[in-house]
Amino acid sequence: MKLLKLTIKGLPLFKNDLDIDFIAQRRVGNNDKEYLYHLFSNTNVNVYINQTISFIGLNASGKTTILKVLSFIIELLNNNPLNSISTRDIFDALDHKDKVTIVVYFYHNNEINKLQSIVEKEVKFIDGSERLIFRDEILWSKSIHTVTTKKSILDFKDTDRIAIRNQNEQYLLDDVSIIVASNKKHDTNLFLYSALNITDHNLLSILILGKYPKEILTFLDPSIEYLYARPENKKIDIRLKFYGKDEIILNNPVLLNNYLSSGTIKGLSVFMGAIFTFQEGGYLIVDEIENHFNKEIVSTLVRFFLNKKVNKNGATLIFSTHYSVLLDEFERNDGIYIVRNIGGITAERLSDKLSRNDIKRSEIYDSDLLKGTAPSYESYIALKKVLVE
Repeated sequence: MKLLKLTIKGLPLFKNDLDIDFIAQRRVGNNDKEYLYHLFSNTNVNVYINQTISFIGLNASGKTTILKVLSFIIELLNNNPLNSISTRDIFDALDHKDKVTIVVYFYHNNEINKLQSIVEKEVKFIDGSERLIFRDEILWSKSIHTVTTKKSILDFKDTDRIAIRNQNEQYLLDDVSIIVASNKKHDTNLFLYSALNITDHNLLSILILGKYPKEILTFLDPSIEYLYARPENKKIDIRLKFYGKDEIILNNPVLLNNYLSSGTIKGLSVFMGAIFTFQEGGYLIVDEIENHFNKEIVSTLVRFFLNKKVNKNGATLIFSTHYSVLLDEFERNDGIYIVRNIGGITAERLSDKLSRNDIKRSEIYDSDLLKGTAPSYESYIALKKVLVE
């Protein structure tokens, strides 16, 4: 299963509808094909998807919130109940009278699907507790052979519905999507490795247990001889050894902070997550990707996702950053989103503002030519005045 596009309407904190495209929107030249994943083709069209989606913006612009939305939708598509999804806090500001409409387009097994879900907050008047429920859902599906133009890929106007939510259903919980039946029928889901939980807390992910490949250890810290972690009596048995030193035995991942740098710990989680994501052709989400990393480590991760020999199954890296230089790693502009928070969060695709791919993106971003991508001169003067005083 591959994401094609998602649209969210009515979500608190956002100024307008949030639209994120995974399909390569601009013309795909021969040189571009090296950096894109060929999803499908018929006699009329060739469809490619971007293997990196980046969100760049100032502090507090809403980048993390957007990543949480993406994570939420992937978990929804994986049959997880709304109230069990880890990023459900994006609905915290939703009033019980309001509704959020989520539209997701995805591809699987030569079919293009559209799922429209209306989510609302239910309040129990007895105890005042709140929970999320599906108010309505519709699922459409069509063969890729019905696609005649690139614009028609996501056109379902004359397509019959294959499933609709019935509020009287006895066996479907009101916070589980109707996609569950389709997923079971086709035995499919979306692989997701999210590093959102390690953005502010530098911990080795307990999801990754086992012996860490020597190549990753050497890349991050050449002084490490070996490192492995395994469950042991409800604890984690960690064995760490540096060259020429005695083995270190730990039972708590937090204690690794006493021996390894923050960049090494984050790198182990992120690069191991990338390996799993490559294998499954899934999605790796990393917030503030430059935290604890130098530029070369971040660039290496991005390049791996753009390399067909490494990324054979069309895995997608989704990340946020403040680091404008990273934009120069991209060959195209339609996988880059400029995030602003002016009267509400917005995400604008760079290709909609900058049609040329041969311009140095970091210089355009830092110059504030795109507006709202650099601190204002007025705020700089005000801060300087306070410091001088």
